[in-house]
Amino acid sequence: MDLYHDAVQLLTQLIEIPSYSKEESSTAELIEEFFTARDIESHKSGNNVWAFASAFDNNKPTIWLNSHHDTVKPNAGYTKDPFHAITEDGKLFGLGSNDAGGPLVCLIAAFTYFHERDLPFNLIMIASAEEEISGKNGIASVIDQLPACELAIVGEPTLMDMAVAEKGLMVIDAKVHGKAGHAAREEGVNAIYAALEDLQRIKSFEFQKVSQFLGKTKVSATVIHAGQQHNVVPDLCEFVLDVRVTDAYSLEEAFEELKGSLSAELTPRSLRLQSSHVPKDHLILQVVEKLGLKTYGSPTLSDQALIPYPSVKIGPGDSARSHSADEYIYLNEIQQGIAGYIQLLETYANLLTQTT
Repeated sequence: MDLYHDAVQLLTQLIEIPSYSKEESSTAELIEEFFTARDIESHKSGNNVWAFASAFDNNKPTIWLNSHHDTVKPNAGYTKDPFHAITEDGKLFGLGSNDAGGPLVCLIAAFTYFHERDLPFNLIMIASAEEEISGKNGIASVIDQLPACELAIVGEPTLMDMAVAEKGLMVIDAKVHGKAGHAAREEGVNAIYAALEDLQRIKSFEFQKVSQFLGKTKVSATVIHAGQQHNVVPDLCEFVLDVRVTDAYSLEEAFEELKGSLSAELTPRSLRLQSSHVPKDHLILQVVEKLGLKTYGSPTLSDQALIPYPSVKIGPGDSARSHSADEYIYLNEIQQGIAGYIQLLETYANLLTQTT
């Protein structure tokens, strides 16, 4: 079984099949075919595909392996065909090669390695859809179809460092009301001026609680709109807030703290994308110590935000290459990713056996 060769071949095929979020049916079929060719039974719901490494045992804990097979659209800066897998100078180029094709095929390779081996835990591989848009038909749609897990290992490009915490995201629509009037006669109450007071507060606003791994929760005003014509005092000013929430808060708690400091009418678009952190007594942290892995708190979103169980994020590739023109992953990063995931799971299995 040549895990590396199979992983590179699968990644090459994935690159050459367009799989924008909500349009991943062909890559879902490819992943199904990969499992079928290796006599691994798989399941599909929407464009999400999953498989069990062996018969499920209710007496064992469960570990999820998860990464996504959707991509963003290529940006205008590409000089290479984003759907042509090209190998140059030890790099494999192509859209989704780094985010998250590389981590995905390495997780699948590790899963294949452990298939039908005797493990002290159930192992499930989940290739999810719509991760790039945190879509409702992605991993969130299959959580209820899967057994609960004690740990989810989420494959994203992290240089094989381990994110043990991840910021959540809350987008808030804000409205400030005034009173319309003729600009020349100094009538009305200008909603723009009223909104300025809130915007000044937002500019200097600091949330009270600070996270050990993720630092401060941050709010930024990112969009603003008011008025329709030059001679009418606007009676409404609308703006959008982007709030990156650490594990020190739930989204609901962060919203209430912010709401108490502003006069605008605030409405969160969603409370789905929660922050996460690994409990301090979780076995994965003993694995981290034993393997000498570097840990950090991630400012970027992944399917971790939608998984309601303890999770970590780790994988080959570099987050800085994600969504960039001429995206690539080093071939030796794929080798290291496969070996790293296998070592991670073997170490977890050994420690789990020692503690039970």
